[in-house]
Amino acid sequence: NMRTGDAWPEQKRRDKALETMEVYAPIAHRLGISNIKEELEDRSLHYLDPVGYETIRDLLNKHGDEFLHTVCHTIAKHLAENGIQKATIRHRVKSIYGIYRKMYMQNKDFEEIYDIYAVRIILENVSECYNALGLIHDMYHPLPNRFKDYISTPKPNGYQSLHTTVIGREAIPFEVQIRTWDMDRMAEYGIAAHWKYKAGITNGSSDKLDERLAWVRQLLESQRSSADATDLLSDIKSDLLPEEVFAFTPRGDVINLPAGATAIDFAYAIHSAVGNRMVGAKVNNRIVPIDHKVQTGEIIEIITGPENRGPSRDWLNIVKTSEAKNKIRNWFKKERREENIQEGREALERELRRNLMSMTDEQHETFMEALARRNHCNSVDEMYAAIGYGGLQISRMLPKLKEEYTKLKATEVKPVTVDIKRMHSTDGVVVEGIDNCPIKFAKCCSPLPGDEIIGFVTRGFGVSIHKKDCANVRESMRQGENADRWVNAYWADDAKENYKATLDLLCMDRANLLSDVALALGDMRVPIYSLTARSAEQGRARMSVTVGITNTEHLNSVVARLKKVKDVVSVNRN
Repeated sequence: NMRTGDAWPEQKRRDKALETMEVYAPIAHRLGISNIKEELEDRSLHYLDPVGYETIRDLLNKHGDEFLHTVCHTIAKHLAENGIQKATIRHRVKSIYGIYRKMYMQNKDFEEIYDIYAVRIILENVSECYNALGLIHDMYHPLPNRFKDYISTPKPNGYQSLHTTVIGREAIPFEVQIRTWDMDRMAEYGIAAHWKYKAGITNGSSDKLDERLAWVRQLLESQRSSADATDLLSDIKSDLLPEEVFAFTPRGDVINLPAGATAIDFAYAIHSAVGNRMVGAKVNNRIVPIDHKVQTGEIIEIITGPENRGPSRDWLNIVKTSEAKNKIRNWFKKERREENIQEGREALERELRRNLMSMTDEQHETFMEALARRNHCNSVDEMYAAIGYGGLQISRMLPKLKEEYTKLKATEVKPVTVDIKRMHSTDGVVVEGIDNCPIKFAKCCSPLPGDEIIGFVTRGFGVSIHKKDCANVRESMRQGENADRWVNAYWADDAKENYKATLDLLCMDRANLLSDVALALGDMRVPIYSLTARSAEQGRARMSVTVGITNTEHLNSVVARLKKVKDVVSVNRN
């Protein structure tokens, strides 16, 4: 697809190139298919940064590879003289995107990149590889800290080779890669190198393929278990981090993890049973927290507890790899179904209360069944269980939740609600489910008829009525501690005529200002319960006036009239 990108519109080219760079090239890298990976990256870069691409291509054209032919001939002659007759020697130039990453992301000059040119030596067995390494270091001067042994410690995608960077008399550094034929096949074709051996002669090759395919299989299982495509993309990105760390078990087994992985990820990478029973970890014989971030070269020992011990739900927020998250969710899914159902039910009920969604028992049952179907669950309990073990996230269910609630409320019979209001009316306010209870209006927001209101059942003082958008209401709902004490409330048809509202006025200080404000209120026949004024800084004055208001529309007209008084800067409801 990327080879035909020149025919696409420019925006499509950029979108497809970005998708390829973020998903498909890293997958090719993870599967070890280097040729495809490099071609995908180069073609994507050509569309994403054409100027950078052309700059590097020009630099590569200027630096010819003639000297590489000479180097290859010299190395072949030296190896033959020292008993290594069957050596195949090739050379290659680093991919354009590989150079781009180092130049633009690591801020290096073209001359500072030491592996632009590489010589590859392919030999018959591993012992010849190490012998050839010694001979190369005899011929050329090795650069310090540039030797990597991927034969004894393979990369996560199965890549094996010896890498060393050397410099000769021409003063041009180049990389030498030394590997066997099997390693070369693996480097070129990744796990695909094993496919033709799948039906093969030994069980060993089949097992090796199954091991290399484990990540792909895990990815597909993750896709099936997730209801949201964004989860899959998130898992791919977290597992395909460009940097990886290598740590060791006490027995010397190498475990590779993405950078940032924790000791819990390490435990689950060993085996799900080890992760489920984990109670602590030692790094280099020193106790560390379980959220310790793994570093390359560490020897990590996982301390396990009894067999019936399981993971904590909090671990889902700590672990980095999708493998660990899936194993933790699967444990809760299998072992704690009743607990999951209870946990999911409580979490969903909290969310309903937080969004002020109330319904009768019959409506509740219908609502939950519809919501379960919308989330592809066979029953309401299955939906509760999925929420409990983390398979369904309430934050992602919220749009469906609100949509189903809107549908439910649209089918309600309105006259019934009116009758209930009249039956429960107290001081002009209906409190759902509570008849003739004492009512007081909260001073923090001073609700008036026309405001959307909600009630809070106090201890010993009846119900306190707040505006729904009151800051104290939002904070209490967010914390969720007293969620069961909030009740729905409405203004009744027989709401009393006068409510007190306090207005704060900011004015420019002048003579007769107070009398002008009082006259304006008098003209509107608004009762004044209190009126205070004081001087403020920068020649201004502040007033606080408490007046009798019938509803929010009345209040808005009073505010508009006061704003017309000369030198009144602003009027705000207290």
